[in-house]
Amino acid sequence: MTMTGDFRRGRRPLALLLLALPLLAQAQTIYKCTDERGGTLISNARVDKSCKAIVSSPENSMPAPRGRAKAVATPSPADFPRVQEETQKTRDGDRRHILEQEAANEQRSLEQARRDLVEQEAQRGGNMAERTAPYRDRIALHERNIQALQKELGSFR
Repeated sequence: MTMTGDFRRGRRPLALLLLALPLLAQAQTIYKCTDERGGTLISNARVDKSCKAIVSSPENSMPAPRGRAKAVATPSPADFPRVQEETQKTRDGDRRHILEQEAANEQRSLEQARRDLVEQEAQRGGNMAERTAPYRDRIALHERNIQALQKELGSFR
């Protein structure tokens, strides 16, 4: 491949873009066009309908997004109901108790699902993978539920 062919294929769009950069200072719209041979043209004027705007002037574009905005603490309205500290502690304790019960129930269900899978694997005949798939799915479901409950309980500690 010749240097001229290499420039036309790979470096030409980059060179055109670099040539177009001074136009950005003039706050104009920059278009990227594709000609009938597949070549790329960067211009400040729309040549035809195939041209797409790649850079717009500040008047025509949205401002660049800034960093992630910090959450602004908004005060509660004066008439907003307040919960007594003891009442909230009681509610949190009740919630923890319910989550612990749910985790224990899920653990028992997981153990039963594992026993059911062992029974299915002990049976002969048929396609074992198809026969045991629902049992494996049940085990996976209970394991995911236990993980979610443990995560919730971890927020109390």
